[in-house]
Amino acid sequence: MNYIKTLAAAAAIIFILGFTEKAEASRHLDVGSTGQDVTYIQSMLKKLGYFNTDTTGYYGPVTASAVEQFQQDFGVVVTGGVGPKTAEMLNNAELMARVVHGEARGESYEGQVAVAAVILNRVQSGDFPDSISEVIFQPNAFTAINDGQYYLQPDSTAFRAVKDAFLGWDPSYGSVYYYNPELATDQWIYTRTVTNQIGNHHFAY
Repeated sequence: MNYIKTLAAAAAIIFILGFTEKAEASRHLDVGSTGQDVTYIQSMLKKLGYFNTDTTGYYGPVTASAVEQFQQDFGVVVTGGVGPKTAEMLNNAELMARVVHGEARGESYEGQVAVAAVILNRVQSGDFPDSISEVIFQPNAFTAINDGQYYLQPDSTAFRAVKDAFLGWDPSYGSVYYYNPELATDQWIYTRTVTNQIGNHHFAY
């Protein structure tokens, strides 16, 4: 069963990456567009709380309004249409939700938002890569990547946590690291300054 779930998750990621490539080529999806790409956009917006009806594969005014709100909240130029930048940010939200779910699904909601915030803090830090995908896939950056939990399907809580982090909530207080002191084996992490403890995780910089 876990193997099947992993394959399904991998297929979903391939579809997402395929969407981004097609968006790059076509440059724009807007009112009147139809197809699987639109269905994907609607499903992502629904997970993030912007699209509150059934997915249809048709890009109408309701979809455009949801896209506008997403763009506003996630720092993309507000157009109501989906081009490469909006497609990339939708993909980033999916990547982050997978990390949050894989790393912190047993933690409180605040703890999950804090993990999402750490990813954004790393992007802003000069000590880490400057894109969300590069931060997430930096070697050995996140346990969930190494142990496969990243490929589990994230729940709605993980997506909401990502959204709240983008809206500015940072329970980690600017941290770029977090760890479970019951599990951490690298002594170096204990040299970091702890800013907050939420559940099993210590957040630090």
